[in-house]
Amino acid sequence: MDVNGKLTDTTVLVVDDEPASRYAIGTVLRRAGHEVVAVASGQEALGELDVRLRKGALPDVALIDVRLPDMSGFELCRRLKDRPHMAGLPVVHFSALPAAPADRCAGLDMGAEAYLTVPAEPADIEAAVRAAVRAARLRADDQALVRRLRLLSESIVTIQSARSPQELTDAAADGAARLLGCPAAVFVLDQNDELYRGLYRERSSLALPDEGAHRDVAGLLRRLTRGQSGVQITTVPAPLWPAGFFRPGVQHDARLTLVLTQDGKVPVCLATPTRGQRRISPENEALLAQLAQATALAAEPLLKYQVERHVALTLQHSFLPRPHQLPELPGVDIAVRYEPASQETEIGGDFYSALRVGDQVLTAVGDVVGHSLEAATVMVELRHALRAYCLAENDPAVLAERLDQLLQHYHAEVTATLCLALIDPASGRTRIANAGHIPPLILGDDGGAEYVKAAGPLLGVGLPHPPPTELVLAPSDRLLMVTDGLIETRGVDIAVSMEQLRAAAVGALPGLDALCDTLLACFGRDREDDVALLALRRSNGFQSRRN
Repeated sequence: MDVNGKLTDTTVLVVDDEPASRYAIGTVLRRAGHEVVAVASGQEALGELDVRLRKGALPDVALIDVRLPDMSGFELCRRLKDRPHMAGLPVVHFSALPAAPADRCAGLDMGAEAYLTVPAEPADIEAAVRAAVRAARLRADDQALVRRLRLLSESIVTIQSARSPQELTDAAADGAARLLGCPAAVFVLDQNDELYRGLYRERSSLALPDEGAHRDVAGLLRRLTRGQSGVQITTVPAPLWPAGFFRPGVQHDARLTLVLTQDGKVPVCLATPTRGQRRISPENEALLAQLAQATALAAEPLLKYQVERHVALTLQHSFLPRPHQLPELPGVDIAVRYEPASQETEIGGDFYSALRVGDQVLTAVGDVVGHSLEAATVMVELRHALRAYCLAENDPAVLAERLDQLLQHYHAEVTATLCLALIDPASGRTRIANAGHIPPLILGDDGGAEYVKAAGPLLGVGLPHPPPTELVLAPSDRLLMVTDGLIETRGVDIAVSMEQLRAAAVGALPGLDALCDTLLACFGRDREDDVALLALRRSNGFQSRRN
């Protein structure tokens, strides 16, 4: 547009079968500063538009005579509007003959912008073209803004659904790339200076920046944000920004959109390249700032959860003995496994225990209901209470009653499941108390496997516990105790999952370690809950000290 408000650098397609009329209209438009493409029929017009569409250079407006030799101007307009990539092309109909109101309405109904009667004053022709182009550009701008707002909304929903910092940064980088149509990278720097990086979806997984580049970015972000707060947009010259984040091995200036907390820390840095890119509009900058702020809001609880998860895992690992740290247990061989839930899932309260009680062995597998740091700490309390209680009492049902009372007294809102098994290695006599847990599975050397018929109420609900279930464990039998995190799948009945577990256990190789490893391989990947397993068998040749 020039200083007088006239449109320039526009291309006008003139469709008219009369050479003199084409020449006259073309002359008027060229004098007004427009480029003119003139054709004589509807088919010629469609062919010209197809060629220009492939080159990405459609005209800005089409002036179409309503009477063409092969089709009416109204039909040509309809065909244009039916093509998605041409529907936005504004159309002005014209005619040398007076038009009935019905004809004018037909053109407007087909999507035309205006109707001219020619010959017309040059100013009238120019005004019709100018109005049609301006209206089309406003519509295109509005549609582009709606599209960008939709992309922003979709990206924010994906960001808010992220279950880990890595998912978050990947979603934010992909959202920024879609908004701007250019590469993007997102960085989250936590309080321990650990840098989480996300790249847009189309970025090659090959030749990614090395750890040195990550350290450079982390140091740069710390310097840029020292003493700052709010949203800050800045450009970093290529020599200061490591190569390869936007394209493999390529150096770029980087435009950074930083979202800072009041104390100067940087939860989020959204980076896009500037070399070879046009300066983004203030509207797009505002959209990027909103995207970065939404990412920062979503990052805060995820980073806090990372800390909580680390504390909970440390707590669990410090109190759950490793296989080589298990106490010397008389007359039994034992194998244990513990697998925390996937990184995207909250920590749970699963645990196992194996204790020597005189000449007998007490084993336990339990699960505090819930997923949080509280569940992990209650797990530790239950495990320690069990160790203390069994010094004076070894009856599994009595122990379950006492642990139930502990939860009611100190953690009234918490419940837990627990299975206890007291084994006499000399005789094989086994007493089992089950408090709402998956019952133990007994695998015989004949290839059979049966769940023990032992049931009882959850711990923490205050209901009486039945006497223990008694059985005799043969020397060749394997006793398996698991938490439901191993097999529980959303939407699948637990009975079906238990049968799948039984079938997998039957198919495992002999031995306790082989049994545990087989079950983890079958069920333990990407679980939404912690997994604890304990497998036990009486030792060959064990002699009781009582003899």
